[in-house]
Amino acid sequence: MEEGQRTLEEQQDPAPPPPPPPPGKKHRVLVWIIMLALAAGGYYAVQHYGVLKRPQASRLVTPGAVAVTTTIAKRGSIGVYLEAIGTVTPVYTSSITAQVNGLVTAVHYIEGQIVHKGDPLIDIDPRPFQAQVLQAEGTLQRDVNVFAQSKMDLERYRAAWARNAIPKQQLDDQEKLVLQNEGQVKSDHGNLQFFQVQLGWCHITAPFTGRIGLRLVDPGNVVVLSAANQVNSTTSLGVITQTQPITVVFTIAEDNLGEVRARVRNGATLPVTAFDRALESKIASGVLTAIDNQVDTTTGTVKLRATFDNTDDALFPNQFVNTRLLVKTLHGVTLIPSNAIQHNGQTAFVYAIYDGAAHMQTVKTGTVEGGMTAVEGIRPGTVLATSSFERLQDNAPVTPIKKPVPAGKGKGRIP
Repeated sequence: MEEGQRTLEEQQDPAPPPPPPPPGKKHRVLVWIIMLALAAGGYYAVQHYGVLKRPQASRLVTPGAVAVTTTIAKRGSIGVYLEAIGTVTPVYTSSITAQVNGLVTAVHYIEGQIVHKGDPLIDIDPRPFQAQVLQAEGTLQRDVNVFAQSKMDLERYRAAWARNAIPKQQLDDQEKLVLQNEGQVKSDHGNLQFFQVQLGWCHITAPFTGRIGLRLVDPGNVVVLSAANQVNSTTSLGVITQTQPITVVFTIAEDNLGEVRARVRNGATLPVTAFDRALESKIASGVLTAIDNQVDTTTGTVKLRATFDNTDDALFPNQFVNTRLLVKTLHGVTLIPSNAIQHNGQTAFVYAIYDGAAHMQTVKTGTVEGGMTAVEGIRPGTVLATSSFERLQDNAPVTPIKKPVPAGKGKGRIP
């Protein structure tokens, strides 16, 4: 009975609650919950906001697509040029030499300076020639008076002959004597002018405006002529070249001669541009002024001359330059950047971009100017690839990585 009562009391009294967990365990669980919540929130933010901040193109990238830069073919105008190597040639070149023997007394020019027509250059001792001029003047003066005297005698003889005071032979002799004296006076005039010219050659002046070279003679040098009295047997006294304007002589193939001559006959002015050896820097601009009168049979070329103002002295005599002769201008042609054209042997092709892929198209190339090429085989407005050619194939998927750049931007001439 007692055992039953105890059992009933035990059932009525509840069991004591379990002891609470240690405080450190509750904190650890809370920390883990917070960390998981932060991680989930960060992942959501990265996925949601990160995608919104990406460029639009990156969301359109097709898996396995080739990223390419592009351009657009445009319709425009381009020049047809003939390129050749030319030599800068002065319009005038003068090697100054002495025309008389003598001692150099003065050199008036400075090496490399611009001299103008008539400027003094070199003086040769004039005293021997001044003496010759003085002597010729005296001879002329004497003979002039002799001639005048003979004419007076002739008038007297004519009066005497009219009175039958002298024989006819005496009158005739006097007439011939007057003619002889007249001839002697003319000869004296010639001698005087010759010695005056000799005296003038002692004072050497610039024959035209140009640049003079290095000094080749000094005061105190003696100028000696050859026996023929025509050539300086020592050296030139100076060299002058005209540099403003100046010309460039270049050659073109005889196959192109007909087209150039046709343009010249029609009155067209053909521009010529001079570039440096690397064809990178423009030196000067001029115009075609002359075509040679024959073809060089050994090379099959003909010489042309272009004239440049050269006001800045950019062109130097005997300098080698690259020339570009503009023959004509093509209008309404399709222009694309030259770097968009690829070659497979002798075949030229481009990659046209449409429907998200690159499509190989064969083109026929033409004139090239300023990084632009005239082509046939594609239409204006076609989008073309300009990079990643090592990865491109026909029908390969592509993704443009920037807005297409119109062909002709920069140097191209697009109407």
